[in-house]
Amino acid sequence: QVQLVESGGQLVQAGGSLRLSCTASGRTFTSNTMGWFRQSPGKEREFVAAINWNGASTDYADSVKGRFTISRDNAENTLYLQMNSLKPEDTAIYYCAAQAFLYAFVQTRERPYYPYWGQGTQVTVSS
Repeated sequence: QVQLVESGGQLVQAGGSLRLSCTASGRTFTSNTMGWFRQSPGKEREFVAAINWNGASTDYADSVKGRFTISRDNAENTLYLQMNSLKPEDTAIYYCAAQAFLYAFVQTRERPYYPYWGQGTQVTVSS
């Protein structure tokens, strides 16, 4: 059974930092684009960041560019999201996801192109 498991979410003050992790089991995603999405109450799940299979290409939502950094460790089958200068509007459940394409970096912001999802981890930023 393929699983993506996120961790690292917690309550933090505005201006603080967090690092989220996402570990895959059941299969590896070392050849696949992976991404982070987030969802706040009453809002649709939105794209945050994506990274290609070897980390050479990344994509970020404008709202997090310059503050968040996506990275991956294929040896550990783990995806990361370093979040700095956190704002209350970053409060959301954060989900990691993986595409099925191999060695491609396309449609990175589109949820339907990510068939594999984790269960999410809560990030709360207090003002």
